[in-house]
Amino acid sequence: MHAWLQDFRYAVRMLRKNVVLTVVMVASLAIGIGANSAIFSVVDALLLRPLPYPQPDRLANVWLHSPGLGIFRDWPSPGQFIDIQNENHSFEQMALAQSRTLTLTGREQPERVDALRTQSTLLQMLGAKPLFGRLLLPEEDRPGKPAVAILTDRVWRRLFNSDPGIVGKSITLDGKPFVVAGVLQRGFMLNAEVMPSEEPMDKLDVFLPLPLAADAAQKRGDENYNILVRLKPGVSVQQAQADIDLIANRIREKDKRDVTFGMHVVALQEQVVGDVRRALLVLLGSVTLVLLIACANVANLLLTRAAGREKEVAIRTALGAGWPRIARQLLTESILLALLGGAAGLVVARVSLYVVRTMNPGNIPRLEDIAISGAVLWFTFGVSLATGILFGLAPVWRAVRVDLNTSLKAGGRSGQSDGGLHLRRHRMRGLLVVSELTLSLMLLIGAGLLVRSFVRLQSVPPGFSTDGVLTMQVAANDPKYKDDKVLANFYREIEERVAHLPGVMAEGVVSVLPLTGAVGWGGISVEGYTPPPGQELQVDLRTASTDYFRTMRIPLVKGRFFSEHDTPNMPPVVIIDEKFAQRFWPNDDPIGKHLWFDPKKPFTIVGVVGVVKQYGLETDGKIATYFPQQQDPGRGMFLVTRSSSDAAPLAAAIIREIHAVDPTVVVYGIRSMQDRLHDSLARQRFASTMLSAFAAFALLLAAVGLYGVMSYLVSQSTRDIGVRVALGARPGDIIGMVVRRGMELSAVGILAGLAGAAALTRVMASLLFGVSATDAATFAAVPGLLAAVAFAATAIPALRATRVDPIVALREE
Repeated sequence: MHAWLQDFRYAVRMLRKNVVLTVVMVASLAIGIGANSAIFSVVDALLLRPLPYPQPDRLANVWLHSPGLGIFRDWPSPGQFIDIQNENHSFEQMALAQSRTLTLTGREQPERVDALRTQSTLLQMLGAKPLFGRLLLPEEDRPGKPAVAILTDRVWRRLFNSDPGIVGKSITLDGKPFVVAGVLQRGFMLNAEVMPSEEPMDKLDVFLPLPLAADAAQKRGDENYNILVRLKPGVSVQQAQADIDLIANRIREKDKRDVTFGMHVVALQEQVVGDVRRALLVLLGSVTLVLLIACANVANLLLTRAAGREKEVAIRTALGAGWPRIARQLLTESILLALLGGAAGLVVARVSLYVVRTMNPGNIPRLEDIAISGAVLWFTFGVSLATGILFGLAPVWRAVRVDLNTSLKAGGRSGQSDGGLHLRRHRMRGLLVVSELTLSLMLLIGAGLLVRSFVRLQSVPPGFSTDGVLTMQVAANDPKYKDDKVLANFYREIEERVAHLPGVMAEGVVSVLPLTGAVGWGGISVEGYTPPPGQELQVDLRTASTDYFRTMRIPLVKGRFFSEHDTPNMPPVVIIDEKFAQRFWPNDDPIGKHLWFDPKKPFTIVGVVGVVKQYGLETDGKIATYFPQQQDPGRGMFLVTRSSSDAAPLAAAIIREIHAVDPTVVVYGIRSMQDRLHDSLARQRFASTMLSAFAAFALLLAAVGLYGVMSYLVSQSTRDIGVRVALGARPGDIIGMVVRRGMELSAVGILAGLAGAAALTRVMASLLFGVSATDAATFAAVPGLLAAVAFAATAIPALRATRVDPIVALREE
């Protein structure tokens, strides 16, 4: 123990001896280890830590899918739920649920609440516990029971001031009374990651019963529900999938569904993680490369320092110290250095997580659960220890190869004896630099691909203009709006009021606004088209007002927009998008053709508009139809306005006008269309930004490493350079010699990096848009950039070599 303490004290003295070098090495390690700790904290929260529910590995969701129709995830119906419930052999418990935005009234201001109508088994499966009152009861799954509500702790505190006597009181939701039966304990979480809905939602506020009537099995087309299941003990997701495949086959035949119709059983953990897994593993691999580069860089710096300690090592060896004793001392120094880097890395990790939360890429689930936990601390310690040993092996390897006679005779300047610019005499340093350049190039090419992909994505036209467009959601949920005429009049009146506000150039409403996450599709029949056997037609269904297209500047291709004459008393009309027209009437005029849900009530096509990127710039949506808002009014709509004035005061003025028409209406989700477009690219922006930052740091480390090696070689070759100058070598000859040696190292690193990048970038293929994983432009430009940086890192020592005075150099020898 005394020997270890002695090694520790000596290591501290050695690190304090050259503070600048120590700070540089600790900073390099801190960034490398800190980045790894930050990404590992995300991996821990998403992939390693279980969801906060009882036996979460047995929880799953059931989804519909019809890949042939471009539908890869769809919501089931009550009829399909009953079929699964009656025929499955894999599920211990099942629950049907439907989320909706409701309006809480009876207060000073109406409030929007996100509610989930569900069966009693759902809260049991998720381990919910009541703080006050009770949960939903099994008998409330059947019709005829009093309407009750279960509040979450969050909404109880926010809207009811933590009233301990809330149980038994009545609240009004969408004009209907509900008795509060319970309040859930704090910490229970159910959000859109666990229970995705058709409407954009965050965390659910209220749970209501979902009684199923006797005719529920016949409700097969109302595919707007979630199905949560708990697998039986010992049943895997794969076994449950095989079971559900048989049920899906029977449903496909019974309901005459598309030939590609099926069902997916998706484990809850997998659903929450979603498509983040691939991007997360790419980032984890990237920070691992950064750490390896930092280790190579620190190893090179330690080799440089070890060259100046050869006499010390030789003397200690001559006095009887064996190579294990020398190795232990050097490893103690490197491990201490790594632990200091790890401690500083925790600070870097905390700052990195703060940056991630600030950027909020939008697609990182459980973002609030990501933190520096105990597992992250142990990971950081383990990484620090491993890196300390890894980069500490280089000076140990050099120390055990010290020649005692040469080192002692050279008076400590043994570096001169193995000097010269010949790289074969410095294989370890050369190998480390080549490794840095190789890994840096791989990171740079990955970042280059993501940046090019992001630029391509940004250049995709969305099909509308975002400049000056303000959006908000309007929920008209009062029972009086069940009358379509009253509802249509309400929206017409608020549009008229908003249109007269100062600065408003155009306004309109739509049922499903682009880039909001809201969905709405269904089957429809087309004049002159009969689907082949085993196929069905699914289209996007949207409701829009007269001036919506002008407000969004969606271009008119043929025909006309809706007009004020498209009222319920007039023949039903519809507008289709250009992709719809090209599919069914590529060489004909679609104007005047008909669509229908019921052949007795056909809709006449009056216009064709441009295609809109409804679900993201990278996604090709379905063919789309638009129905006039006056003929098909919806209770929840998006209001959009185009103006030349500032958004904040305009939003307040619009809300005043809406509440002047009906003070019970809730207005929420107020955002500019430009912000929505910006946020729709958050995932791609985050990935490209993070990988570019890692690549830039790797490039800096590689440049520093190459500069350090070439500087060392120049300093150890003053005699050789002096002889060459004395024999008539010109400055250009000296520069060429040094640069040639440095670029030889760079060429090897670049070639190895290209091979590595060609193999590894294929993993990133799913993260790219409009760019190949082996994009020729990127694979040509990035090595050029690295070569230029390497040339600059080599040129500086080369210029210093030209200032060697041959008389001084030879006299010193």
